[in-house]
Amino acid sequence: MYNYSTKFFGISCQKSLYFRRILRYGCFIIFFLCLNAKKSVFPLATRGSFSCIMSFMSASWKKYLKISLSLVFCLLVRLIPFRAPNVEPILATTMPISRAFGALSGFFFGATSILAYDLVTHTLGVQTFFTASAYGLLGFWAARYFKNKKVGKWSYIRFALIGTLFYDSVTGLIVGPILFHQPFVTAFIGQIPFTILHLTGNILFALTLSPAIYYLLVRKRERKSEYIINTLNPKTI
Repeated sequence: MYNYSTKFFGISCQKSLYFRRILRYGCFIIFFLCLNAKKSVFPLATRGSFSCIMSFMSASWKKYLKISLSLVFCLLVRLIPFRAPNVEPILATTMPISRAFGALSGFFFGATSILAYDLVTHTLGVQTFFTASAYGLLGFWAARYFKNKKVGKWSYIRFALIGTLFYDSVTGLIVGPILFHQPFVTAFIGQIPFTILHLTGNILFALTLSPAIYYLLVRKRERKSEYIINTLNPKTI
């Protein structure tokens, strides 16, 4: 009998199913957020003295929308067939989100990225708790790391280097031997090629993707903050 799970335009049917499912769910979430933001926030922002307060509310809706779009983006990249293992933009996206929105948002994004992928691919297990927690801690740590600091590309690269080594140490050298009774030496040697790939991907993404994502997250917020300050404190001539 022909195995229908083998090929579908060069992609496994199971992977294709994952793509269609996450596209459907992602589009629904984005549409729901946009619809609610349009109905409940943006019209109110034009009502006289409430405009300044409503601008803060609309900023929070935009924050949730941007985080949701980032989650969908990372999930779609991780679902690409024949992708090299551990080459993924989660950390490169977590850093600017933590820097722009704070430690809790960074923790939520990092942990949810891992949890969403395991749910969609039906790989949810005990290891999910450790991997999601590790990325969540990286998101929390990133907010502290970038706080009150002049951030450039090298700052993202340094954190990507440290964060990758931390994550791979927790998930590869601790989870394997403790949960799956894997010998430490075997886990260490087997982890080396995956860590090299992980470091290469995270450093390249930190160099190119992280600054661009941060710019997209904050470019309009700074302009609105300046407008609100000028509205509350107009100059007198």
